[in-house]
Amino acid sequence: MANKTLFATIAGKLAPRANARNHEGGAAYALTPKQALAQYAATGCLNGTFYASAAEQLEVVLSLSAKVETTFIAQTAIWCRQAGLMKDMPALLCAVLATRDVPLLESIFPRVIDNGKMLRTFVQIVRSGVVGRKSFGTAVKRMIRNWLEARSNEALFRDSVGQSPSMADVVRMVHPKPAATERAALYGYLIGNVRNAAALPKLVRDYESFKSGATTEVPDVPFQMLTSLQLTTKAWKSIAMNAPPQMTRMNLNTFARHGVFADEEVTKKIAMRLTDRTAIRKARVLPYQLMVAYASASADVPRVVRDALQDAMEIATENVPRIDGQVYVCPDVSGSMESALTGYRKGSTTAVRCIDVAALVTASVVRKNPSAIVLPFETRVVPIDLNVRDSVMTNAQKLAKIGGGGTACSAPLAVLNAKRAKGDLVIFVSDNESWADPAANRGTAMMEEWMQFRDRNPHARLVCIDLQPSATTQAIEREDVLNIGGFSDAVFSVIADFAAGKLAPEHWVDVIEKAA
Repeated sequence: MANKTLFATIAGKLAPRANARNHEGGAAYALTPKQALAQYAATGCLNGTFYASAAEQLEVVLSLSAKVETTFIAQTAIWCRQAGLMKDMPALLCAVLATRDVPLLESIFPRVIDNGKMLRTFVQIVRSGVVGRKSFGTAVKRMIRNWLEARSNEALFRDSVGQSPSMADVVRMVHPKPAATERAALYGYLIGNVRNAAALPKLVRDYESFKSGATTEVPDVPFQMLTSLQLTTKAWKSIAMNAPPQMTRMNLNTFARHGVFADEEVTKKIAMRLTDRTAIRKARVLPYQLMVAYASASADVPRVVRDALQDAMEIATENVPRIDGQVYVCPDVSGSMESALTGYRKGSTTAVRCIDVAALVTASVVRKNPSAIVLPFETRVVPIDLNVRDSVMTNAQKLAKIGGGGTACSAPLAVLNAKRAKGDLVIFVSDNESWADPAANRGTAMMEEWMQFRDRNPHARLVCIDLQPSATTQAIEREDVLNIGGFSDAVFSVIADFAAGKLAPEHWVDVIEKAA
């Protein structure tokens, strides 16, 4: 008779065999090229992360782009710019298209390259030569010229903030042909060759008059154009009264230092602006950006303004799905989650950590689903008591303060299985680098625990939100498992559709393919 120890019958269905190793050496499943490109596009900021350098990320993205059709590259660029609100990655994907499918690039160019910063980033990437070419070529130059001509004079002037390359550099590279005297004067102004100052657009003339002291009326220009000037408190109040929501949010401490909040009327208007639902949507504010603004606001920023940031957070996360049935949320609070969300780069490392966003996603889900159970984990589940009546901001801060240690993504599911828990949706928010799990039979420990949970709850679904660029996952994509990358509020909409059974096979890839 065969050895019963070696050939004992395993209870339940067999998990798919793990076919990869993650950065920590743990068992994992390899994502398909499309899934992996979507993951990198939605999470990669081309900065060094806890597990991969910027150069390594770039190499992987270029390699993955070579393995998929250009149509999917274009669709990914559109989705990660418009829904994921990414910056460098969609510009990189456009640069890749410039070498592989110029007509397709032309069809999506205005949808992805939607402001001056995106244009300058695209130009910088192409000129660097990393995608295989350093020159634009006739067609790409024409796209850029068309982009410039489609901007109004005022928009183009406001877009001129920034260097390396500057908008002046772009103008010099593509040699646009102005159709009007005012536009010709503006191009000359940008490249430092003003021949007809009287023909400049009114906004430019107003700015120059303000700079010279000829007028005290603050022009409607980007904040960066004004910070180097000597401004009075009255001027700062005027700036604050007219600032758009994003500029307001980013400069609360600056306004406080310059006495803006001494004026109750200005303070009240700023608070109202921060909670304007339409303005929040139009500005495409990421929920975590509001959390940063709240955490960074000094004691000199009035309570009414700081409270407005909390209210804005509730608005920014209002599309979090309300889900029928029992929901479990499992935020990863391990040591690697202390790393910067968008990676490390000298002079531009964000203060937001992966754990902050995991906490934010968790608190947002709990806000809309008060019966949801939270299971923070590292190598084990870490107990926590959240008040569902507290704001998203308050609960996110409480969650972000716990954790440390290794990562075992199977831990929350093991706890649920030990309790024989019932449930309909389990959401993981992690960097997916699990390595401290118990030994598994053939798949990952997380997948084997999930299959036990699913045997008991045949209609349950698992969502794995990955916050860092990676080509592997702990739970293989299938009908009941969704792997999704990113940290914009668009993620919540995808989860809602998945929970309702509205997504096709290869769930997230299908969402991206419908983007264009």
